[in-house]
Amino acid sequence: MTGLPPRTVAESRSTAIRLMLPTDANFMGNVFGGQILAEIDRVAYVAATRHCRGNCVTASIDRVDFRAPVHVSDVVEWAAQLTFVGTTSMEIWIRVSAEPLQGGTRRPVGEAFVTMVALDAQGRPTPVPPLDLSSDEERRRYSEGQTRAAGRRKHRAR
Repeated sequence: MTGLPPRTVAESRSTAIRLMLPTDANFMGNVFGGQILAEIDRVAYVAATRHCRGNCVTASIDRVDFRAPVHVSDVVEWAAQLTFVGTTSMEIWIRVSAEPLQGGTRRPVGEAFVTMVALDAQGRPTPVPPLDLSSDEERRRYSEGQTRAAGRRKHRAR
C-alpha cells in the first residue's frame, strides 16, 4: 500500500471534444489515425494527472482499435477513465465517438488502453493513490486491467 488516500474512478474522468478540420485529414476527408491517437494520449494524461495529482508520462498505448472512420466536420469526443492502478502506473481506458456537426447519430469509432507512470520531481516513478471502486462494473474493469498489466510486464520481461 502507498499510504495515499484512495481516489474514485469518477474523480479522474476526463473528456475532450474537437471538431475535425481539413488539416486533420487526408485529401479524401478521412481523419488521420495519428490525430485520433494524439488526442487519446492527451486525454489519458489529464485523467492520470487528476488521479495522481502530479506529473506522469505515457508508458504504453495498447489495444487501439479503430472501428469506423472519422471525417472532416465530425465532432469527436474522447472519454477517459481509470480502470486499474499499480504501484506507480495507471491504466486508462479511452472511448472515442463521433457525430456529424450538423446533427446525426453518435457512433463509436475507437477505443484504446493507455498506461501512464507517475513521476516525482526528479523524474523517477512515484507511488499513486489506490483506486476506490464503487460498482461491480468498476471492479470487473479493474480485474481485467490487472490481467492486462500482468501481460504487459510479461511482454517487457522477454
